[in-house]
Amino acid sequence: MAGKQGARKEVARNRRARHEYRIEETLEVGLILTGSEVKSLRQGRGASINESYAGSEHGDLALINAHIPEYKPAEPFNHEPRRVRRLLAHRRERDRLLGLVKREGYTLVPLSLYFNERGIAKLELGLARGKKMADKREDAKKRDWERQKARLLREKG
Repeated sequence: MAGKQGARKEVARNRRARHEYRIEETLEVGLILTGSEVKSLRQGRGASINESYAGSEHGDLALINAHIPEYKPAEPFNHEPRRVRRLLAHRRERDRLLGLVKREGYTLVPLSLYFNERGIAKLELGLARGKKMADKREDAKKRDWERQKARLLREKG
């Protein structure tokens, strides 16, 4: 597989996450999935992580409210589309993240769901704080100014 170094096949992306939250740190975690979930993701049938979040479930890190559509050929043995899915992270990392969520008001937001170069399903999590309306306006002003500056430089250049 020459030339495929670092390639990843993205299945779902949370596009609103960076608009709604200030992402302070990102990390990659694994997911525990059933066979029908993996097949459904590989088909690219419209998985959604937009309304989902990561939190504590029985002391473990878990992905809550993510939607992975059912895999039709596995009809009698299908999975629950919105079930809670356990996430795989090192114990120290998991304890640190859950501590920050509990003590300091952070949120664990899924940013993207993808298959890495080895074909293993991974989730990119962001340690985030919610933005206020003023922060969103400030970001919009900054984006507009950058766009305008680029336009001016292109015209003069």
